[in-house]
Amino acid sequence: MPLKFAMRYRTGRDRRYMWSASALWVILAATPSPVDPSIARPAGGGQVFQSLALFITGEPYMKKIAVVLAVMSLSACSTFTPPRYSISADTNVALKSIGIGNINVGPFTGPATFDRACRGAGPIAPPDNMSFEAYIQKALADELKVAGLFDDKTPKITLTGSLETLSFPSSRGLTGGQWDIGLRLKSSNGKSLFVSEHYEFESGFIADTACKQTAEAYFPAVQNVIGKAIRNPDFKALLAQSQ
Repeated sequence: MPLKFAMRYRTGRDRRYMWSASALWVILAATPSPVDPSIARPAGGGQVFQSLALFITGEPYMKKIAVVLAVMSLSACSTFTPPRYSISADTNVALKSIGIGNINVGPFTGPATFDRACRGAGPIAPPDNMSFEAYIQKALADELKVAGLFDDKTPKITLTGSLETLSFPSSRGLTGGQWDIGLRLKSSNGKSLFVSEHYEFESGFIADTACKQTAEAYFPAVQNVIGKAIRNPDFKALLAQSQ
């Protein structure tokens, strides 16, 4: 039987929503009990709550409630993980064209506020127990390594960074999501550069699907923001040695 929600409207803008008893009716109808499942149909508020009370007080039903709560707790503990970062071909070409090496990457700091919870389904967490800022730090370091410009032993320049903004509303237009990243790169020569990325993607209507898609979208969003920084005309100034 499909689940339905019964709604009762009051005059004007004030609306009150009644609890649906359809799911409860399905459980009661499938289980022998002294309760007549027909009274649990969402026909009226009094019958609904009377049926709910009878359902909870019976010993067999307490066991069912325990099972339901256990399943709910397991689903609430889901963690959604972005894929490990991989190199962007376009960014690699841009780095090699710069021709300046001996670059180290220092610590990155996170945003002042950030909520990693996704639609109540669980948190989004980068792989390998990294923070979101450490993910971007490693992404930049990996790009420099593959381009042959990284040097953490005898660096001439060290780049650090700070995430000034980071957010991921996963319900843009009901089934869409987005990542907003504001990154400031700072050079040991005193110069800095700010870039931002607004990355939109299809997330989905169901929470688990939407959060999985949101986690996976963090990787291309980071690729884009790193690429924007490196292709920015002012990036080369970050690599100039101070006189």
